[in-house]
Amino acid sequence: MTTTLAPAAAPTGRGPWQLARAELRRRTSVKISFAVVALFVVMAAAAPLLSRLGGWSPEEFDKTAVDPYLGGQPLGTLGGISADHWLGVEPVTGRDLFARVVHGAQVSLLIAFAATAIVVVAGTAAGIAAGYFGGRTDAVLSRLMDLTMSFPSLIFMIAMMSVAKDVNRIALMTAVIGLFGWPGIARVVRGQTLSLKHREYVDAARVNGSGSWRILTRDILPGVAGPVIAYTTLIIPGMIAIEAALSYLGVGVRPPTPSWGQMIAESVAFYDTDPMYFVIPSACLFLTVLAFTLLGDALRDILDPRGSRS
Repeated sequence: MTTTLAPAAAPTGRGPWQLARAELRRRTSVKISFAVVALFVVMAAAAPLLSRLGGWSPEEFDKTAVDPYLGGQPLGTLGGISADHWLGVEPVTGRDLFARVVHGAQVSLLIAFAATAIVVVAGTAAGIAAGYFGGRTDAVLSRLMDLTMSFPSLIFMIAMMSVAKDVNRIALMTAVIGLFGWPGIARVVRGQTLSLKHREYVDAARVNGSGSWRILTRDILPGVAGPVIAYTTLIIPGMIAIEAALSYLGVGVRPPTPSWGQMIAESVAFYDTDPMYFVIPSACLFLTVLAFTLLGDALRDILDPRGSRS
């Protein structure tokens, strides 16, 4: 009597995205960085609610919290930290520092995320088009990348922001920063597309009659998604730093709209008498940039290992 053995179940494999998530969860630095990023994103999104909980709006003055006989220095220790003002107050004006920090996070992250979205969409589209179509399309787009990257971008940003009058500063900063940021990611995507467009599955799709749009969206774009995601998390801290630099130089967001860069610039005059006014927004900016950088490095190592070795 013969017995028929049931075939053994094949082991269930995990795809690259599942492996990437498992590797990210394994790294302690990624967990801490993600927690810091999530904290500041939630803080920015809930800025109006948090400022109401604190009891002060970012533009509201509290003259009772500063000493008019000492040049408007905050009353109390550590810059006036108290139950009424959780992070103290600004010198002279008495504006609540907690309210201005959370609203500054909203402005800084909004500009950084919006500019990053412009850079990623424009750069990915240009890179895929240049790499896939080649020929004249590649030549034109590559020369446009070279031309854009040849500009001294920070100087040009300062000039554009300085001459603009009576415009939405947040929208203008987003557009100006995004204008100069797309060539970097376009070059990365172009190189990835060149290596993908002659793969067997792409040739098979082309032989089966698939059009260019279908091949680009179904075959090429998923192949470049990993490097694009890794590159995105790496350019966000740069966008945050650029916004802070422009606001620090006085050509970015203007008062009374709060911004971390603007607050740091204003605090320089008080760093020796009220160091907390300088430390708090600087620490927020430092932690946010560091967390995004560590997160981006980890994603690049996992999703684009060849790019991280180059």
